[in-house]
Amino acid sequence: MRRRSISTATALAVLFSSAVIVAGTAGPAAADSAKVLSVKSVGDLVVDGAHQRVYVSDPADGKIVVTDYAGTVKATLTGLPGVTGLALSADSGQVYAAVKDTDRIVSVETGTYTRTASYDLTGADAPAALETVDGRLWFGYGSGIGSLDVSGAEPLVKLDQNAGAEFSGAAPLLGADPAVPGVLVAGAGGRLAVYDVSAEGAALRVRGSMDTGVKQLDLTPDGTQVLTSWDGSGYGYGFPAYSTTSLEEVASYPTEAYPNAIAIAPDGTVAGGSSSSYAPDVHIHRAGDPKPTRQYEFPNTGNSSGGDLLVPGALAWAPDRSRVFAVSENTYGTFTLRALTDPAKELPALKVSAPASAERAQKLTVTGKLTSKTALPAGTALKVTRTDVESPSGKALPDARTKADGTFSLTDTPPAGGKVTYKVVYAGDATHAPASGSDTVQVSRKAASLTLNRNGNVYTYGTDVSFTAHLGTTYKNRVVEIYANPYGSDRPNKLLKKARVNSQGNLSATVDMTRDTVVTAVFAGDARYASKTVKSTAYARAKVSVSVSKHYRTGKIGSTTYHYFRKNTDPVFTTAMNYYTGRKQRFELEIYHQGTWYASTSEYFGLGTDGKSAVRLEAPGQSGIRARMRSSYVNGSSGDNVNSTAHAPWKYFTFTN
Repeated sequence: MRRRSISTATALAVLFSSAVIVAGTAGPAAADSAKVLSVKSVGDLVVDGAHQRVYVSDPADGKIVVTDYAGTVKATLTGLPGVTGLALSADSGQVYAAVKDTDRIVSVETGTYTRTASYDLTGADAPAALETVDGRLWFGYGSGIGSLDVSGAEPLVKLDQNAGAEFSGAAPLLGADPAVPGVLVAGAGGRLAVYDVSAEGAALRVRGSMDTGVKQLDLTPDGTQVLTSWDGSGYGYGFPAYSTTSLEEVASYPTEAYPNAIAIAPDGTVAGGSSSSYAPDVHIHRAGDPKPTRQYEFPNTGNSSGGDLLVPGALAWAPDRSRVFAVSENTYGTFTLRALTDPAKELPALKVSAPASAERAQKLTVTGKLTSKTALPAGTALKVTRTDVESPSGKALPDARTKADGTFSLTDTPPAGGKVTYKVVYAGDATHAPASGSDTVQVSRKAASLTLNRNGNVYTYGTDVSFTAHLGTTYKNRVVEIYANPYGSDRPNKLLKKARVNSQGNLSATVDMTRDTVVTAVFAGDARYASKTVKSTAYARAKVSVSVSKHYRTGKIGSTTYHYFRKNTDPVFTTAMNYYTGRKQRFELEIYHQGTWYASTSEYFGLGTDGKSAVRLEAPGQSGIRARMRSSYVNGSSGDNVNSTAHAPWKYFTFTN
C-alpha cells in the first residue's frame, strides 16, 4: 500500500489545496566440422587413418592433443616441452614426436596413447620435422638431417647426413610418401634436396633452390615431383612443383594469397593452403590441374573483419581421402581443428526455377541446370520431390534427367494449393559431391470465410466472456485455433482452444476479462482454401473501489450517505485496484458550496504492489464543509493502457465540531 496526504485550505477559500506526498510505500555441419582446440600453438599434425585419430602438437604448452575425426579430444599427452614434428609408423602402431627442448624423439602407442620409448638425440640441436621412410625415422635439426633406426636391438642414431647439401635459417622441412620407398626430400633457407635413403645413409640425388618462405613440402605418390607451399618465381602466388630428377620447376598451382601449407593425398590430389582473410584458405587440385576442384574459406570467429587464418603447415589428408584436416587461428589466438569432407570431389551447383504462381490442378513446368567443373554426362538422373500441405513430408515424382548442357525440365500438376516446393537432388558420384536445389510456387486457393464476434465490446472486470469463431465452407480442414493476447508485456499470447468446428461451423472459447484482450481465430488452410486469421479486441474496465476510515459515523444528508468527521480529524481514503506495474490511481476532490459541486484537485498516486493506495486529507479545522472524492483508473493516464477507464463511486463526507 502507498500512503499520501493532501492539505486543506480554510473554509473561507472553500477549496482544498493540491496534494503533497508525505509518506512512502508500505506493504507487499558427414558434413564439414570444426572444434576449438585447447592449445597455445600448433607445431604439426598427423592423421592416423587406422584409428581415425588426429594428433596435434603444441610446442608452446609442451603437449600433444589427440582427437577423433570430429575434433572431440580423446587424449592429451603432456610433459613434452617444445614438441613440434610428428610422424606415424607404417603400421599406424606408433606416433613419433620431436621434442625440441630436450633433443629427443618420443614414441607413443596409438591404441592406448602410452609412451613406449624416448630416444636421445644428443648432438641434434632442436629436432623439428619428422618423416618415416622404409621403417627408419628421419628428422630435421639445426641445419642438418639425421635418422633414427629402431628396428635393431638398440636404437641407432645417425647425424650430419646432408651429403653435401646446405640448409640454413631453420631445421630442414622433410617430405616423403609411403608409395615411394627410399626417397626423402629436405628443404630450408631457400635450398631443396632429394635423397636416396634406401641404403644405410642418405645419398644425395639432386639439390636445387626454392623460396625462403616455404612452410611445408611434400612428395607426390609417383615420386616425380616435390611440391612446396610457396612459389618464388615472381609471377604471382602458387604452389610450385619441382622435378625430383632436376629440381627444376615444372608446374605450379596458382592461388590468390600467401601460400603457407601443402599436402598430397595418396592418389596425387593436392591440397594447398594460404593465409588469407578475404579469400579461400584451402585449395584442392587434381594432379596437374591448375584450376582448383574445390575451395574452402574459413569463417570469422574473432574480432576482425576477415576470416580466420590457416596456421602455417597445418594441413594433412586422411589416408582414405575422405577429409582434409586444417588448423585455423583467429584474432583472439584461438585454434580450431577443421575437418573438410569429400575434398577431392567437385562441388556441383544445381539451380531450380519454378513459376512464381500457378493455378491448382493445372500443369506447370519446372526447369533447372546442373553444372560442375567437369561436365556431367547427359541423362544424369535427378531425384524430384514435391512438398505441399497434403504431403508435408514430400512426395516423390518421376526422376528428371539432364541434357548435354546440364539443363533439365519437368512437368507436374499440383493437386494442392498454397506453398508448393519442388526439390531436386543429384546424388553425386565418385568424383562429384551431392547437390540439391529447390524453388517454391504459390498455387492458388479459394478464400476462406472466418469471423469472430465481440469486437469492441467493453466488460466489467472479471467477466467470463465467450468468443465464437465461425468457419465457412472448406475442403478438408475444419480445425480452428483461438488465441487470447491480454494487453501488457507480462502476459504472452495463449492458445485457448484448437479443435474442429461443430456442425454449424462454430468454435467457442471463454476469456476471463481482467484486461483489454485481443482474441484471434486462425484457420490454417487446406489444399483448396487459403489460410485466414481474424481478430477481435474486447475491453475490460479496471476494478476500482474506495474505503473510508477515521470517521465517527455515517448518516444521510437528503438521500446521500455521508461520512462524518470531526473538524480536526484527518480523513483517510484507501483505494483498491487490480495491480499492474507502474499503475496510478487518479484522486479527485470536489467541494460543495451554495448548491454546486466545485472541482478542488485531481492528482495521480501510485499503487503499492498489493494494488492499494491510501490518501490522507489534512483536517480543515472548521465545521460545515461538505466534500466528495472518487478514485479512477484512466486508460493511458494512469501509467498503462491494459484496462479500460473505470471510476469508483463518489464518497461523500462532511466535517463537524
